[in-house]
Amino acid sequence: MIEDKNKSLTSISELGEFGLINHLTKNFKIQHKSTIKGVGDDAAVLNITKKQILVTTDLLIEGVHFDLSYMPLKHLGYKAVMVNLSDVYAMNGDATQITVSIAVSNRFSLEALEELYEGIHLACKSYGIDLVGGDTTSSTKGLLISITAIGEVKKEDVVYRNTAKESDLLVVTGDLGAAYLGLQVLEREKQVFEVNPNSQPDLTNYSYLIERQLKPEARKDIVKLLKDLDVKPTAMIDISDGLSSEILHICTQSKVGCDLYEEKIPLDPQVISTCEEFDLNSTTIALSGGEDYELLFTISQKDFLKIKANPHLTVIGHITEENMGVNLVTRANQKIKLTAQGWNALKGD
Repeated sequence: MIEDKNKSLTSISELGEFGLINHLTKNFKIQHKSTIKGVGDDAAVLNITKKQILVTTDLLIEGVHFDLSYMPLKHLGYKAVMVNLSDVYAMNGDATQITVSIAVSNRFSLEALEELYEGIHLACKSYGIDLVGGDTTSSTKGLLISITAIGEVKKEDVVYRNTAKESDLLVVTGDLGAAYLGLQVLEREKQVFEVNPNSQPDLTNYSYLIERQLKPEARKDIVKLLKDLDVKPTAMIDISDGLSSEILHICTQSKVGCDLYEEKIPLDPQVISTCEEFDLNSTTIALSGGEDYELLFTISQKDFLKIKANPHLTVIGHITEENMGVNLVTRANQKIKLTAQGWNALKGD
């Protein structure tokens, strides 16, 4: 795809901070009765109901969490919202509002930020979210995005990480490993481009992987599905840092052990074929890849028949006594101690 290098770009300094905020947020419409006042005043005004309020924040930094050489700004805006909504759904709640703060260097034009906010707007529209505030400032290090998501949940419906019980079943939504492999494909094509800028990548065989990396979807549908099935998870977490890390979070905080069955881990055919191409172990990718934004949860065994035939849910293990440890049961029926090898935000190079 050839970009028009001659189009005129608008410096964001021409608008000033408040002019920029007004320009970027003018198309956001209020969708919730709980939003009394959104963008445009010193603070948002929310009508807090009798439900419990959920608040979560994530910070995305250029060069650490995303690479703009292959991440379109519209996709980045969309993904930044999904990262936060996923945390709300992992509490079994309903996301209602977000605030968006950005720090940008002078290399970003107004048109570039419009593209970023197009993605944010699409996410808000698709998931029924109100944008109610935020901040903009300058940066000397590129682009930084901080989003805070606000949600609500009935007291009796909220689900924590630390409440899994012995003999519970371990369940995961969707499939795993595709987002990480999508990143590997994009990184490979970036290296090819750096050597030969005229090369045109053929990503046909990796379409699902690329989509999972560039445009993930938070699992709002699962919260409704479980409610419709009359199933309340005993513990839940979203899979952002890798399956193994998230299982260990649940087990450590719940003071339980777990047996995870390798043969039960759900993998998309593109994950399997791409792992073979890259000479990677698909189980390792599913355990440690991260950024899948699926939900991992535990349920009582009495609820098994309610979820058994559902194509969105897969039982991948069960909870054991704490002294049994957290283990991967291989296809050869060997138990291997599970370790966290997924994304670590504070890990050194």
